[in-house]
Amino acid sequence: MQQKKPTIAFRFLAVLSVAVGGMAHAQPQTAASVPLALSVRQDVAGQETRLIFAIGACVAADSHVLENPARAIVDMPEVNFQIDPQVGRSPAGKSQRHAHRHHAAPAPAAASPAGSLIVSYRFGKLAPGKSRIVVDLSGPAAIAINCAPAETGGFELTLSLTPQNDAAFRSAARAGAEMQVLKPTPTTPATPAPANPAGEKPLVVLDPGHGGVDTGALGRDHAVEKFLVLEFAKVLGAKLRESDHFRVVFTREDDSFVPLGERVKLARRLGAGLFVSLHADALAGDGAGVQGATVYTVSDRASDAEAARVAEHENKADAAAGVEAKEDASDVNDILFDLTRRETRAYSHVFGHSLAEYWKVAARLNKNPSRSAGFVVLKAPDVPSVLLELGYLSNDADATDLSSPEWRQKAAAQVARAIEAFFTTHPPGAPPKSPDAPDGAALKATQSNGN
Repeated sequence: MQQKKPTIAFRFLAVLSVAVGGMAHAQPQTAASVPLALSVRQDVAGQETRLIFAIGACVAADSHVLENPARAIVDMPEVNFQIDPQVGRSPAGKSQRHAHRHHAAPAPAAASPAGSLIVSYRFGKLAPGKSRIVVDLSGPAAIAINCAPAETGGFELTLSLTPQNDAAFRSAARAGAEMQVLKPTPTTPATPAPANPAGEKPLVVLDPGHGGVDTGALGRDHAVEKFLVLEFAKVLGAKLRESDHFRVVFTREDDSFVPLGERVKLARRLGAGLFVSLHADALAGDGAGVQGATVYTVSDRASDAEAARVAEHENKADAAAGVEAKEDASDVNDILFDLTRRETRAYSHVFGHSLAEYWKVAARLNKNPSRSAGFVVLKAPDVPSVLLELGYLSNDADATDLSSPEWRQKAAAQVARAIEAFFTTHPPGAPPKSPDAPDGAALKATQSNGN
């Protein structure tokens, strides 16, 4: 049988404003004047590496560098990047981060020119009115920005990178990290939790992974994780709202970036009864045969090597978006806190097993569908949380399903039923039960409606 081509091709990130060291009188942004970035190329001249974006207009941009890993960050007003995100990914095995995941895709990436200081790069929306370019560096480098008219019309935004000694780079990276602390990364304001005057409706937080400058996994036919999981989250949210049994909040509702810690804080601040993070995986090399969904819960020690790999890469989402990692000192290590966390993890484990049972009625499961590891986004000590990898964009069958509106409807219906069953059998305040499959009546009912 011939595979259907995925219907969600990559969409273009929203909107760039560009730079200028010495350009004065930058024009104010309006919805109609957001510049388009239509192409990008790399040049190497001597020791200088240039990353050049063809753009419709020049506006002000700022830059800084970060270390561990070495990155150059360029912030600007919104630019509409009409550029395939595949072009910036690293060839397999070359990337300093996500070597087997977020930059893994079936089609090989073009190699950087010989002597290039660029390993890979990303671009996209950061928050309303803001865009960002993140460049992974092969070593210490200084960055300068210029925007000037192009010979063929329009403008060229040029990021110029030159080698820098270790001491100077470390100093610049410390200044960049301090700047991010003083001027935190802007994020999309979260939608307030719907009113619940009688207190009878649990709140479910749906967390579409990645977003904005962080594309997530890239697959065949321009499939992009951040778009696919957002589409799935919207379908799932609609089904939960249709039942009228839940309040639903999204960590993001558009192509914006939200730091991992902010996602967790949102769920805690709103008093969520359940947090469901949605993702899609991708494997390089001989991973095209791996398929099916996997449900992850949090644990101090990974259940296996694959769970450890996935958690390691998911936990680098902030780094992918050019956000300096910060230690979270908000946890209190006392007996009451530990008891709450243990109970929450037990609830998460129960729901994770139940979700896998409901899911397999309508869609494929991975051969090892229930795993655990130290996912940052699942670490709320008082909100049951799971991470659902919907499938693999590196697998033809999974990629076709993930891009199918019909499949999304069917699979999201099963997730909604699993959530309904969880709150029916484990209402807030009740002690956790063993992580068995759904009871016979519930599963039989969902089997009759799942296909």
